[in-house]
Amino acid sequence: MASEMNNRAGNTIYHIIAIVIVGIWGLTFISTKTLLIAGLTPEEIFLIRFCIAYAGMWLFELKSRPKLFCSSFKDELTMAVSGIMGGSLYFWSENTALQYTMASNVSFIVCTTPLLTALLYSAIKKVGIGKWTLVGSVMALLGIGMIAFSGGEEFHLSLIGDILALVASLTWAIYTIVTNDILKKYPSVMVSRKVFFYGLVTIIPVLLYNGWAFPLSGFAQTKVLLNILFLGVIASLICYAMWNVIIKKLGTVSSSNYIYLNPLFTLLGAALILGERLAPVAIVGCVLTLAGVWTASRD
Repeated sequence: MASEMNNRAGNTIYHIIAIVIVGIWGLTFISTKTLLIAGLTPEEIFLIRFCIAYAGMWLFELKSRPKLFCSSFKDELTMAVSGIMGGSLYFWSENTALQYTMASNVSFIVCTTPLLTALLYSAIKKVGIGKWTLVGSVMALLGIGMIAFSGGEEFHLSLIGDILALVASLTWAIYTIVTNDILKKYPSVMVSRKVFFYGLVTIIPVLLYNGWAFPLSGFAQTKVLLNILFLGVIASLICYAMWNVIIKKLGTVSSSNYIYLNPLFTLLGAALILGERLAPVAIVGCVLTLAGVWTASRD
């Protein structure tokens, strides 16, 4: 009995950490949009963000004599897939989508990730989907829909932006499933470092093709510098490392359900930081989204 209570208490901590991480990630839509307006390109933002995170991850691992390569070529290839799906392809598609449509739109579409994760995981692993996961997912999607459409006439969709946001959603679902397997063999810190590395390596061709456009003098702007540090240190270095721990402790589907909170934090952040008005229907949507996440976590 005591052991069961301790396990529940321990899991509660991880659930709280998951909410904090997703809250930070929800604010990255606003931060990225700010940098795009300032003149940085999607691949430039990604490169700077992951360079900071990769360097920081090495500092975390120095004392433990980190392994440079995995134990097998198959595992190394899996790490590369994780780096592409959860790194370069995910962030390039998400950041580019923000160039074509509103941050709240992208945040809403990316939140189809838990459903895609559950469906892919069920198909790959040959397991059923819990009824509470399905009920909670529907509730959360309805809530997110209310949030996204609360903008009235300001809400608009771009076909290119929608497709890119869906690509981001699919790549993150694949990343979650692949990472869940590799975390059973290697420490979460090492997995995060390898993801950063392969993400950086695979974004280089895009940079070589498009070239570097943002002037170095632009980094002297306080707004640019603070947003880059937020994305690189907090949202990438710290949150990525912690999210891999969350996946390991809570499981693939349960951890993915928290992605539904993304638009909630994006909306609240836009209201507090950008001064946008929070419509009554959006507040109802926030409550429904929270209820959906709680329901889905019961499985």
